[in-house]
Amino acid sequence: MKLALEMGPLLVFFISNAKFGILTGTLAFVIATTIALLASWVIARRVPMMPMISGVFVLVFGGLTVILADEMFIKIKPTLVNLLFAGALTFGYLTRRNYLQLVLGSAFSLTEQGWRTLTVRWAVFFVVLAVLNEVVWRSVPTDSWVDFKVFGILPLTIVFSLTQVPLLLRHAVPENTTPEGEDKPD
Repeated sequence: MKLALEMGPLLVFFISNAKFGILTGTLAFVIATTIALLASWVIARRVPMMPMISGVFVLVFGGLTVILADEMFIKIKPTLVNLLFAGALTFGYLTRRNYLQLVLGSAFSLTEQGWRTLTVRWAVFFVVLAVLNEVVWRSVPTDSWVDFKVFGILPLTIVFSLTQVPLLLRHAVPENTTPEGEDKPD
């Protein structure tokens, strides 16, 4: 269900763009994103942070695209979202606040060094995605950019995530210890 709520609007965007063009596709994307955010709230009584941030960007930049009839706004949205995530992770790293741990801490238990290394890697990855989006939208036709957005960014993210498994395994904290390696009290 979570995957459908997060990926559904992107699929709606892809199909609507293919049938009706970028402006109608963007309008459908805005509507589908709004429905997905509301459904997430109704089902779980919360909206996860990353879909919420991305959703706000879809609503703002998608809205600008439709209102101003200028596809540039929807095309720069992935760049800005990725730079925002990279900036937040970098800021957290520099101020010793681990935002990645806040988001993923329930899924992984890592050493402090593991979280810091993972944070740097994700920050760099988000910058790479931002640069890649800029190169693609400025150098290919709109339909090719939509294909890249739908079928390029997700596989790249999955592949990148899989390349982080050795780091996760190397820095995993055993269940009966704290992140610093001390035994947990019983």
